[in-house]
Amino acid sequence: MEYRRFGRTGWQVSEIGYGMWGMAGWTGSDDQQSDRSLDLAVEGGCNFFDTAWGYGKGKSEQILGRLIKRNPDKRLYVATKIPPKNMKWPSKASYKLEDCFPAEHIISYTEKSLQNLGVETIDLQQFHVWEDSWAEQEEWQRAVEKLKADGKIQHMGVSVNRWEPDNVLQTLRTGHISSVQVIYNIFDQAPEDKLFPLCRELDIATIARVPFDEGTLTGTFTTETTFPEGDWRSTYFVPENLQSSVAHADRLKPLVPAGMSMAEMALRFILSNPDVSTTIPGMRKAHHVQANLQAGDGKGLPDELLAQLKSHRWDRKPTEWSQ
Repeated sequence: MEYRRFGRTGWQVSEIGYGMWGMAGWTGSDDQQSDRSLDLAVEGGCNFFDTAWGYGKGKSEQILGRLIKRNPDKRLYVATKIPPKNMKWPSKASYKLEDCFPAEHIISYTEKSLQNLGVETIDLQQFHVWEDSWAEQEEWQRAVEKLKADGKIQHMGVSVNRWEPDNVLQTLRTGHISSVQVIYNIFDQAPEDKLFPLCRELDIATIARVPFDEGTLTGTFTTETTFPEGDWRSTYFVPENLQSSVAHADRLKPLVPAGMSMAEMALRFILSNPDVSTTIPGMRKAHHVQANLQAGDGKGLPDELLAQLKSHRWDRKPTEWSQ
């Protein structure tokens, strides 16, 4: 496993981090399987784990807490997220700060996360939705600085709404934010336009989430793929989205190098960009961990292939189903 500097924090984090949504927010989750997969990741050198209170109302945080307790001698970086007060994902431009992140909510949910995780301080707390119109409002800024001063958190980050990578640019300039989490993959290349250059300028870490486009970039979906009722993906992959996503993924299949899966190509595309600090695939099963960690070896993709993949950029706009 290779490691990268995590912006101004100075942390050295694994190129492949661990996204923990699937362990509590999707159907088919199994706690014993989750524990085993997390243990394998640690054994393989993964040291960055991203969860949220919103993943199973704290359940995913508790799973991560057990991992931390099992590894007292290892430096594992813990990142979690504060849910918006109105419990609506994503936020909308019409929402006010007090709808989502009043000061007492920021502080109380950080306390909940600390309890779930079983730690005294959270390495990286994050806002789980965001509107850049809130950038200059002092209420959230004071709450963040109080949490830092009290030792409850070390750093604060923002998780940007799907397909809105620029909806955080002014907020990053306030100096209160150390990282930004954004969807970035072969299809979603828009962060390269404005967000990544600003993060480079301000020394802000970037977490690339949704590396597989919620699964389509594994190349395993077909237009007949279905998801169980209650699984988040059943409302995301409406026919309109599933058919278009599969068509885009199918056009990539001829480009996958011999001996490489589409999923590995997707991870290596992301890690070929030095602006990325880490990427956080979801890895519920042991074989996912073993396959994905191999991509964190510091070897990107050939320039010729990267140039071809650049042409598969797919700019999308938020819709009713793209929560």
